[in-house]
Amino acid sequence: MARTTIHLMRHGEVHNPEGVLYGRLPGYHLSDLGRQMADQVADVLSASGHDIAAVITSPLERARESGAPTAAAFGLPLTSDPRLIEADNHFEGVPVNRDRRILARPEHWRYYVNPLRPSWGEPYTQLVARMSDAVRAAIPQVEGREALLVSHQLPVWALRLYLEGRPLAHDPRRRQCALASLTSLTFDGRTLVGLSYWEPAGDLLRRAEDMVPGTSAAAENVGGGRDRDGVPDQACARAAGCASHDADDA
Repeated sequence: MARTTIHLMRHGEVHNPEGVLYGRLPGYHLSDLGRQMADQVADVLSASGHDIAAVITSPLERARESGAPTAAAFGLPLTSDPRLIEADNHFEGVPVNRDRRILARPEHWRYYVNPLRPSWGEPYTQLVARMSDAVRAAIPQVEGREALLVSHQLPVWALRLYLEGRPLAHDPRRRQCALASLTSLTFDGRTLVGLSYWEPAGDLLRRAEDMVPGTSAAAENVGGGRDRDGVPDQACARAAGCASHDADDA
């Protein structure tokens, strides 16, 4: 049977000086460093003999900008699949990293009742279902070759947890899905036979700021400031460790 590889890319760094959890909001573009990351991914893929036959992205600007250099390098059109979009999140638009005490306000408490679903955003099972559908749809388009699918941290990580048979509820700080990273799925026919993770732009991460650092070397984007004592209080830290981290960049 034909071997097909689907590379799930998380987009590069976004210009977000206010530390907003922007989720699906329009108008958030790659930073200068994020564009360097996207260019470097394209350079590594083209220079190392990869056979990219399709570049498919989330409809959000940061994802399309991340996929564009690879599409150009391989002479391909840039296409979009709405199933690759960022996770929905109640806290979209809130500058949670500027002041995480926002997350401890009583009006938000009802969104913390079920972290296993999670109750503050799109269910993990729904994320897995749509990401799986997007991958399955890409395989016949590039059978025997490779595709780059550009998405966002939580959708990519949720699918990886599912494929590895791990619980979908998790500690966001343990996500292995850095900016511009690739989670590569190899199929023999329609059977998954390999999963690997790599960072073609890893040398740029220490210069990056990231709303969801996970295991990345990127610094945390605090949106211009912390709480008065320099760190969030315990209640805010617990909230930040769950809800604010569940929209990629989010």
